[in-house]
Amino acid sequence: MPAYGGQAVIEGVMMRGKRFLAMAVRDPHGQIQLHEEELPAIYSSKWMRVPFLRGILALWDSLSLGTRMISLSANISGTDDEQIDSKSMALVTVLSLVIGVAVFFLLPAFVAGWLDKHFTLGPWWSNVIEGVLRLFLLIAYMALVGQMKDIRRVYAYHGAEHKTINAYEANVALTPSETAKQSTQHPRCGTSFMLTLALISVLVFSLLGPMPIYWRLISRILMLPLIAGIAYEYIRWVAKYMDDSAFLRWIIKPNLALQKLTTREPSEDMLEVAIAAFNRLLELEEGKDTVKTPARPDTDLSA
Repeated sequence: MPAYGGQAVIEGVMMRGKRFLAMAVRDPHGQIQLHEEELPAIYSSKWMRVPFLRGILALWDSLSLGTRMISLSANISGTDDEQIDSKSMALVTVLSLVIGVAVFFLLPAFVAGWLDKHFTLGPWWSNVIEGVLRLFLLIAYMALVGQMKDIRRVYAYHGAEHKTINAYEANVALTPSETAKQSTQHPRCGTSFMLTLALISVLVFSLLGPMPIYWRLISRILMLPLIAGIAYEYIRWVAKYMDDSAFLRWIIKPNLALQKLTTREPSEDMLEVAIAAFNRLLELEEGKDTVKTPARPDTDLSA
């Protein structure tokens, strides 16, 4: 069975396969608007079959493609006075990425390095403290952001996305009533990826040994692609074999538990949106139809 994925967007859900993506968004009039695209050739190329490298490409995908779909969904779901320029969204994304790396990677490294310098903790304990601080910041951020009203709706659509994919993988009828019975948790979720990234960073950085603070900070940036590749492979491996292993189901529990911070129980109309996106994706992936959504005149589709 193909491993489909997706993400929540503004008032909707984007579903992605191997060759296409389909997004469904609820517009201001309450209607479901569909948008679909054929994915760039890189997604079906040999590079996406190279272990570890595909994790780096997947991370870039979640940033570039995901940002563009959020911008598009915001324009579809908003009024004419609420349109968002894609270039402005791209700038916000770049700034968010820089701030994210600074807060979640460089700040814990700096604090742990400072403590090691003044209290001689040793490289192992220093990296453990860095990892614990990074994990604390990540969880605190998810919990605090989740209290915002608009984000809570996005988290509910996130839950709708998971329920829909879980229903498909369980061979359950893709109706709102049946899909609602599924779990809001899924092992291939980006939230699981972030937790795995934080934990693997402790192991990888511990191998580097002691170093001055400035080299410590530089190493965190340079090693991030490698750690992302390792985390991606781990998530894929666990998701593929967890049904056959009680041990894997046990070690994935923290990843699934963390998703309670980034998912909410969706309403029936949210499930309708997620199901519409997934059904459209299946039509495209199975060759039952071709991409036919025209560009909206009031929507900037540039990357």
